[in-house]
Amino acid sequence: MTAIPVMIGRRMPLPAASGSSDAFAAEAAVPAAGAPLVDTHGRVHRDLRISLTDRCSLRCTYCMPEQGNEWLAKTSILTLDEIEQIARVAAADGITTFRLTGGEPLLRTDIVDVVRRLAAIEGPDGRPVQIAMTTNGIRLPELLPGLVEAGLQRLNISIDTLRRDRFHALTRRDRLDDVLAGIAAAAASGLRPLKLNAVAMRDVNDDELVDLVEFATAHDAQMRFIEQMPLDAGHTWDRTRMVTQDEILAALSRRWELTPVPGRGGAPAARWTLDGGPHTVGVIASVTAPFCGDCDRLRLTADGQLRNCLFSTTEYDLLPILRTEPAAAHEAGIDRMLRSCVHGKLPGHAINDPAFLQPARGMNAIGG
Repeated sequence: MTAIPVMIGRRMPLPAASGSSDAFAAEAAVPAAGAPLVDTHGRVHRDLRISLTDRCSLRCTYCMPEQGNEWLAKTSILTLDEIEQIARVAAADGITTFRLTGGEPLLRTDIVDVVRRLAAIEGPDGRPVQIAMTTNGIRLPELLPGLVEAGLQRLNISIDTLRRDRFHALTRRDRLDDVLAGIAAAAASGLRPLKLNAVAMRDVNDDELVDLVEFATAHDAQMRFIEQMPLDAGHTWDRTRMVTQDEILAALSRRWELTPVPGRGGAPAARWTLDGGPHTVGVIASVTAPFCGDCDRLRLTADGQLRNCLFSTTEYDLLPILRTEPAAAHEAGIDRMLRSCVHGKLPGHAINDPAFLQPARGMNAIGG
């Protein structure tokens, strides 16, 4: 089975020429199944973000249009069995954390079963994998007990504003009370660390940064601010609307003494303690302070495409392996595709390069 990357813009497979393409140049030297997933820049990959759907109960302005969305065909969405099959191979290759994303992962009707099946997977050392989730929180009050029982260990919940009018304008839905109820349920669940995510936007919510941190600490959660990235389906991203990490820290430092937390590792957020702790605040500064050199993440879209970077313009299609290859060949095929994806990873995302091209997919179709 030869790994076939797909160019996202045209979604056309590259020719599977033997030895002539850089994408396949190292195929003869692909490590054996079970070896760590190490790219050509020495980064070991331990985190796989699994998108379960491109559908969402909100329509955030920085993610997708309110109307006219082209949803993935239901027949292309990975089944629970297919997700588990990919995850088992990934775990054998050293992936230790699966983060479930969307769209909105809680819209998936089999979400509790997804968590239960993945939580039962063990790595080569016999340790169970970690199961995390990023959600808008709307369905947490009803689903969280079952998710915790199934093995969910960590939660990130998105909340960009505490003001009802702004929430409605940002998400085009009047669901703030539902999100707040989901956060309250998560705080009461005991799942820790609990993280709240907000995209910082100029003249939209940049006057709420302190309020959001105080809200998070009141719920024993870590607030994390995200620099707005060019990942909206409408391609309307404007760099001047982005609030930078320096601006975020300047605003917070007027309220708290901020002290950097060492030992970030591959985590996307740099952290600072508030007045010496115990609470912290994080900033994900993908635009002004990229952390590509320590990136240990891969992504799997809901329709079976592997991505080695959030901003990649190339995808690696697992569906032909899962749906046309003999079952006995699936494990080896998935392993080879994972390794080809990792091998093709670039040093960084190049957002700040004049030649940067925004991915054709929006964030909801890539997975958070």
